[in-house]
Parts: sequence; structure tokens; C-alpha cells
Amino acid sequence: MATPADLPDSVLLEIFSYLPVRDRIRTSRVCHRWKRLVDDRWLWRHVDLTLYTMRPKVLWHLLRRYMGSRLQSLRMGGYLFSGSQAPQLSPALLRALGHKCPNLQRLCLHVADLSQVPLSSLPRTLTTLELHSCEVSMAWFLREPGAGALPCLRSLVLDRVPAFRDEHLRGLSRFPGLRALVLGGTYRVTETGLASSLQELGHLRRLEVLGCTLSADSTLRAVGLHLRGVHQVRLTVGGLSAAGLVALERMPALESLCLQGPLVTPEMPTPAQIVATCLTMPRLRVLELRGLGWEGREAERVLSAGLPHCTVIVRACPKETMDWWM
Repeated sequence: MATPADLPDSVLLEIFSYLPVRDRIRTSRVCHRWKRLVDDRWLWRHVDLTLYTMRPKVLWHLLRRYMGSRLQSLRMGGYLFSGSQAPQLSPALLRALGHKCPNLQRLCLHVADLSQVPLSSLPRTLTTLELHSCEVSMAWFLREPGAGALPCLRSLVLDRVPAFRDEHLRGLSRFPGLRALVLGGTYRVTETGLASSLQELGHLRRLEVLGCTLSADSTLRAVGLHLRGVHQVRLTVGGLSAAGLVALERMPALESLCLQGPLVTPEMPTPAQIVATCLTMPRLRVLELRGLGWEGREAERVLSAGLPHCTVIVRACPKETMDWWM
């Protein structure tokens, strides 16, 4: 019978990649071979530290010892609500991250206090930045300071960032390479603010507006007017009517549309009305409806029959309805 010692290095590395960071490091104490494998930079391409609230000393150790030029994505969090003695992410640590990890492209921060961290401290190589329940300095999203920060940014996720509002949304034009924007629970953004901001964000190709106070009708009207080149749209259906759905006809490049509950209203369009609108979009290939109470076969049959060129997905919302991007 084969034992772990009989497995080739490539297989062991693949197994180790599924271990949490703490357990991954512990395996290095088993034998010299496993220590060598744990030191392999391939194993440290994607690192998730959200399971732990680590002291800055430990984070510095991980950065110096393991995370290097192979690191492509990093998830960290848990630094905001752990008490007054909780460790904080410092500008020095984030600057060191950019220096030590020149290929880091995705940074995902959860429940972190970044109010004293300037945007210029973040690694300039980032193409994706996700902020989940974070406190950040709103100077990040104003046009004046640090205009050259994050020159490669293409995707920005703002999930329950409480202070984010209209003027910060307009300030996103400072990121000329931005192509994907997710607004989740940004309740201070108004319909007027969204409409005026999208005038300067016409280069967006993906937009998600989920769990906000904006009505779906107003969002679609703004998108249809200013984002004619958008490829993907995902939004909560609160306030969606057949009249608002007509705005989709002004999106000839749309390839993927997701309408998500659970805020379904009596004015919600019927499956037949959705089919009629989708037929006006020649490039549409994916239609996803989640949490609309249409999980029965009849609605899916009507949609699939009416849209043979599309992949139609009808499903319930996940248990964690606040997890916008599942």
C-alpha cells in the first residue's frame, strides 16, 4: 500500500495547497522533504489569512519567510471588531507587501480598519481590490490626492463600505483602467449619484449593484444610457418593472444578465416579458435568475424555450444572501 512518502512532489504540493496556512506550516515540521515542499514558492501563489487574526509580527514573518514573487492573490481580515488591542494593517506592512510580492494582483480585505492607510501604500501591481465591511479613508476615492495610485486596477468590489457615497463613486474615474465595479450594500449612493457617475465610467464592462437602496429600474436606465458597451450586469430586483426592463434594449453588447432577489415586487416582469426583452440583445448568452420564487419548472421552461441561444439558470438564493458574488 502506498504511503505519503511514495507520492511525487507535485502531488504533495497539490495536497498541501488545500491546507489552511497554519496547518500548511505545521506540515513543514514532519520531515526535511516536507519542509522543502512547504518552502516552495509555488505553494504560496494564493494565500487566505481570513481564518486568523494575526499579530503584525506574524504577518511580517509570513511575508519574509513564505510570501514572495509567486504570490498572486491574498485574503486578509478580522482587524476591525476584535477590540482595542486588535492588530492593525499598517502602511509599512502594505508597502512591504508590494515590494516583496511584485506579482500580487488580487488583494481581498475583510473587516479591516484602513482609515489611516493611504491608497499609495497598496501594491501598485493590483488589478483586483476587494473591500468587505472595511473602514477606509474616503480620500481613496476622491480625484485629487494620489492620482497615480493603483495604475493597473481593473476590478473593484465595495461590499458594505459604510461611508462610500456619491462623490466617492464619481471619484472612481481616477482609475482609468477600471472595467468591473461591484457595489454591495453601499446604501449612501443615490440614484442621481449613480446616473451622474456612470457618465464618467463609460469604460466599465461589468457592473453589479446589489443590496443597495437604488431601484432596479433607475439602475437599468442609468446603465442603458451611459454604459452601452457593458458586457455583464447583475442587480437586485427591488423596484424592477417591465418599463424598467426596456432599458436593457439599449445594451447591445450585453452578454450576461443576473437578476437577484429576494426583494420581489408585484410589478416584477413575468418570464414572458423577460424573454421579449432578452430577444433584443443579440449577444446575450447567460441569463441567471436567483431568489425570485421561480424555481419551478414552468418558468425555466418558458425562459429556455424563448431563449434557445442562452444558458438559462433559475435557482434559489444561497443561504448567505449577503454573499453577493457567489
